[in-house]
Amino acid sequence: MAAPGRRKLAELSLDEFLAAGSDSEHDGGWEEEEDEDEEDEEAKGGRAASGAARQRRPSGKAAQGLQARPASRKKGKASEHKDQLSRLKDRDPEFYKFLEENDRRLLDFDASDSSEEEEALHRPPDTLEEASDEDDDDDEEQEKVKRKKVSLIHVSLKMVEEWKKAAQRNLTPKLLHEITQAYKAAVATTKGDSGGDPSKFQVTDTAVFNALVSFCIRDLFQHLHKLLLPKAPKNKLKMVLPSSSPLWGKLRLDIKVYLGCTIQLLSCLTEASVGAAVLQHVNATVPYYLSFPKQCRALLKQTIALWSTGEETVRVLAFLVLNKICRYKKEVYLSPLLKQMYIAFVKNCRFTSPAALPAISFMQRTLTELFSLDTATSYRLTFIYIRQLAIHLRSALTLRKKENFQSVYNWQYIHCLHFWCRVLSTIHPSEVMEPLIYPLTQVIIGCIKLVPTSRFYPLRMHCIRALTLLSQSTNTFIPVLPFILEVFQQVDFNKKPGRMSSKPINFAVILKLSNANLQEKAYRDGLIDQLYDLMLEYLHGQAHSIGFPELVLPTVIQLKSFLKECKVANYCRSIRQLLEKVQENSAHICSRRQRAAFGVASTGAVEEWEKQVKEEGTPLTKYYTQWKKLREKEIQLEISGKERLEDLNFPEIKRRKQEERKEEDKKEFKDLFELDSDSEEENGGFSVKGKGRGRQASDESSEVSSKEFGEEDDDEEGNYEVEEDEEELEEDSESEAEEGAQDSRDSQERRSCPRGLARSDLEQLAQGGEDLVQDLEFSDED
Repeated sequence: MAAPGRRKLAELSLDEFLAAGSDSEHDGGWEEEEDEDEEDEEAKGGRAASGAARQRRPSGKAAQGLQARPASRKKGKASEHKDQLSRLKDRDPEFYKFLEENDRRLLDFDASDSSEEEEALHRPPDTLEEASDEDDDDDEEQEKVKRKKVSLIHVSLKMVEEWKKAAQRNLTPKLLHEITQAYKAAVATTKGDSGGDPSKFQVTDTAVFNALVSFCIRDLFQHLHKLLLPKAPKNKLKMVLPSSSPLWGKLRLDIKVYLGCTIQLLSCLTEASVGAAVLQHVNATVPYYLSFPKQCRALLKQTIALWSTGEETVRVLAFLVLNKICRYKKEVYLSPLLKQMYIAFVKNCRFTSPAALPAISFMQRTLTELFSLDTATSYRLTFIYIRQLAIHLRSALTLRKKENFQSVYNWQYIHCLHFWCRVLSTIHPSEVMEPLIYPLTQVIIGCIKLVPTSRFYPLRMHCIRALTLLSQSTNTFIPVLPFILEVFQQVDFNKKPGRMSSKPINFAVILKLSNANLQEKAYRDGLIDQLYDLMLEYLHGQAHSIGFPELVLPTVIQLKSFLKECKVANYCRSIRQLLEKVQENSAHICSRRQRAAFGVASTGAVEEWEKQVKEEGTPLTKYYTQWKKLREKEIQLEISGKERLEDLNFPEIKRRKQEERKEEDKKEFKDLFELDSDSEEENGGFSVKGKGRGRQASDESSEVSSKEFGEEDDDEEGNYEVEEDEEELEEDSESEAEEGAQDSRDSQERRSCPRGLARSDLEQLAQGGEDLVQDLEFSDED
């Protein structure tokens, strides 16, 4: 369009000038904008990171659309320009004639020219390659290689000492950043994070690792606290968050990195002493964790794991951290924390043993303490979980299947019942939690009645103890005595035991008894002790009640009938002692209430009278106090005695089997008792086999009875005792065989001697019995 520029303006009309000017501006402007856009995109592409290349690259179809748009626009502009030239001939023939004379190329414009020009331009391919994940992976690998090529600074003991001195003099943000990066590099080595570590430091020496971690745990945050909060708060009980300091903005990122590394370090430690030291440091830095919600949630998760599975000291320190966080941020963390801790408690009480009981009791008591922080939250969660227990019990009662019985009769269910009894007992008196006492009591009673057989007497004892705790702590009457007295009616204590056992049965760590246990003497001995303890514990809580004589009347009748029927002196002795104390306490209450001047309807006066009697004490409560002390000493002696036995290294006695011994005896004494050996062998073998068959038959019958309620007998202790008994029988049979061999040897010698003897020799042989008596007397004196 340069030719019209050489024409004088006077020769152009206003419309022609405006039309020519607008066309030239429009055509050149779009191309310039397009070029500017391309330059901007190239500039952006050079500045962008390689990870974002995939997001910028369009797909094949999208690229075709973008490239097709300017081509179509260009083609439309060429045809439009040709139309304008043809109209120009009609509008301004003089100007058209001028163009013919001076610039013929403009008038010879056609579509072919435009297509040639367009072909001269770059045309993209029909399909563009899309960015793939492999390209991104390659880019990331290249970046990792570049990072590895960067030389890392190896931390030395000298550097750690310099950081210590510098932090003691003046802790600056730059110094804190260096220490934090070195601490991050040290913690990264605990999980083997060698590659991809953004820290510029590297820790390879164990001594450097220990020095750096100990410095950060012991001293670093003391200096940091002085830097952020130089003035001590007036109210020491109130927590002051470090985020209120004006220097918090400069140090925030480094502190966040440090806290995250400490959580990672806590998850990697296996030594209990080191874990305890780190937890003490975490407990002191709880205000910093509260300033970062994400790090605080990660800390709670890790601390719950340590609280439920760690060593004793670690458990206590983990609970202190949890308790501190919940007390200062109760509205944020209490509800989810209680849920997670309850789930962890249930997971870790699946198996119960004498060694695991202290840990389970610790979890119950500490979790109960957290439930007592907020009764509204506790009521909501307690209601939900007690309802879950009731649903499991209802399924077992209605379906009566093996899996449903097992969902109730297990350690997790029993420990949960006892835990909720402890929660309600600790929070009492509380109007919010009091309505949950009745449904929990019904669930426990339903659990007792689900399978009321003698095999599940240990489970019954656990449920009775939970009900006793709930009744005494909440001042609620719960009929517990019928479940105890029912055992006296179901068990025949006069029946001779079918087998003997070397050790007593520990009812505290079992839920069910094997059919072999039910035949042992230790089972009845332990059952009497359990009944005695349970009745004494429950009656101790009711000893001050004004209705005690009427309450114990069925108990007195049942105990008297037991004493009439039972012929075992040891059982009668303990039950008679309990009966005497109950009757003495009943007479004491009767004499006290006869002097009362109020009626039964006056509830306030009755409560005041019971309170006064409880403070003064009753004969049963005094006896219970003495019995409790003796009982605790017995338990301690049992535990210490068991530990002493475990420490001793007893020599193992390797006994030969009976068949091997008999083979050796046959070879050694073949000529002496060749005729008697077969009969003795048969008799000895028959006696052992007969007893073994009888025991096997009883075991088969026990297996059949054990399947009555979907339970199988898998008690290993019973099998171990059976083997011990069989060894004893083998020893007896072996000793009997040896005695028989000795007797047969003597008899053969006696039969062979008289053949060539004189009368005097026969008289000496006739006095052989006296010699035997002398030998026996000599052995007894020895």
